[in-house]
Amino acid sequence: MNVTLWIIAGLLAVLFLAAGLMKSTQPKEKLASSGMDWVESFSPGAVRTIGALEALAGIGLILPAAVDIAPIFVPLAATGLVLVMIGAMIFHARRKETQAILMNVVLLALAAVVAWGRFGPYAF
Repeated sequence: MNVTLWIIAGLLAVLFLAAGLMKSTQPKEKLASSGMDWVESFSPGAVRTIGALEALAGIGLILPAAVDIAPIFVPLAATGLVLVMIGAMIFHARRKETQAILMNVVLLALAAVVAWGRFGPYAF
């Protein structure tokens, strides 16, 4: 199970680091034109903040455990992603974006498994 948690955390880390960097470095207009219509509902600062939180969580899923410095940040980062995904699900539900909600549910479930495993029986 430890290997499974590392794999899940690694996949989530790559996904959220890439998505977070994209949201925090690209202009809002470019994100909207690439299919992220939801950014029109947020200020540029809010989009960058969401991106920064996602990127930091991606780093937090791997780096603390990899360097063995404060590995408690791994399940905390996973819990943060669970909260971000809950917010995303609520937002996309209000916009009736079913496909986005399904992706949020999958990401939430994966992050919840990492949080459960690293807080619980497979803590570092």
